[in-house]
Order: sequence, then structure tokens, then C-alpha cells
Amino acid sequence: MKMERILPFAKSLLKNSVTHGDFVVDATLGNGHDTVFLANLVGEHGKVYGFDVQKEAIEATKNRLSEQNLTDRVTIFHEGHEQIFEKIPVEMHGKITGAIFNLGYLPGGDKTIVTHSKTTIAAIEQLLAIMASEGIIILVIYHGHEQGAVERDALLDYCQKLDQKTAHVLQYQFINQQNNPPFIIAIEKR
Repeated sequence: MKMERILPFAKSLLKNSVTHGDFVVDATLGNGHDTVFLANLVGEHGKVYGFDVQKEAIEATKNRLSEQNLTDRVTIFHEGHEQIFEKIPVEMHGKITGAIFNLGYLPGGDKTIVTHSKTTIAAIEQLLAIMASEGIIILVIYHGHEQGAVERDALLDYCQKLDQKTAHVLQYQFINQQNNPPFIIAIEKR
């Protein structure tokens, strides 16, 4: 058996939880790769709700979606992911089956604009409140920068304290790699 690398493993977890017609969240649009992946997973009858605070991320994502004729499957908010509860329509509450966060900074962007544990934890709590049972939240944690290490520690503390009656929490990480490799925390709502 070959061990899956971090990003392919994140996608495998999403593939196991999300099917055509589902509703999902891309909590950090980045350059749009996960958004396109999710739009293909949910198919023409599903919906992706995407969030990012950076105009550059939104433009890159819109361009990538347009190139693949997927714009009709995605609603993008130029907002932080801590606005999930306010922005996702009430009729979708209880129907969200998957969400992904790529934490840190926009690849190729301004490295001073980073995610923070306070807003990430607020978004996780909101997702747990509105997700379907067995819905999954994937946190890809990039911690090779100062704020990334702070966010990593806060998220590990938060996730370890989640009641097991509320969620199952998995940490997937290669422990012998150098330079602070990213790792995954997966939270499955019970």
C-alpha cells in the first residue's frame, strides 16, 4: 500500500463524503484548485460556497472556474470564512457535506495576509452547527511561518477538546519530513 501524500489524502476524504448534488464549502479559495475540485464533485446540481478575504484569490478562482465552465456551481463571497453562518442560505443548513480550509497565506500572494485561529475556529464551529451528519471538515495546516505555528497550536488544542459525541477528529501527518511540512486535521460531524 502506498501512503497518500497530504493533498491527495485531503481529496480522498472529500471524495468519500461528497457526492453529486451536495453542498460544500471552500473556506479559503486560494488559487481556486480546491474550488474546481469541489465543483466537479458536487456536479451540476450541487453548490460550492467559497470564501476569501483577498481580491487576488477571488479573481484567480473565478478565472479557473470560468476556464472549466463551472461558475454556475459556485457562489463566492469576498468575506472571511468566519461569515459562513451569515452567508450560507438558511435552507442549506443541515445539508453541507464537506468543507476544506488551506490555512496560511495565498501561494504566490502577500505573505503578511494569513489565516488566524480565532476566525478559523469560529468557522469550524459554524460548520459543525450547519453540517449534515457525517459531513467532513478538512484543515490543511501550513505552519512553516510564525502565524502558522500559532494557528497550528490553537487548532490542535481546540480539536483535541472537541467532544467525541460531536465529532471524530483525525490528524494525518508525516513526522520525519523537514521544513514544517503541512498536515491535515479532519473533523467528521457525528
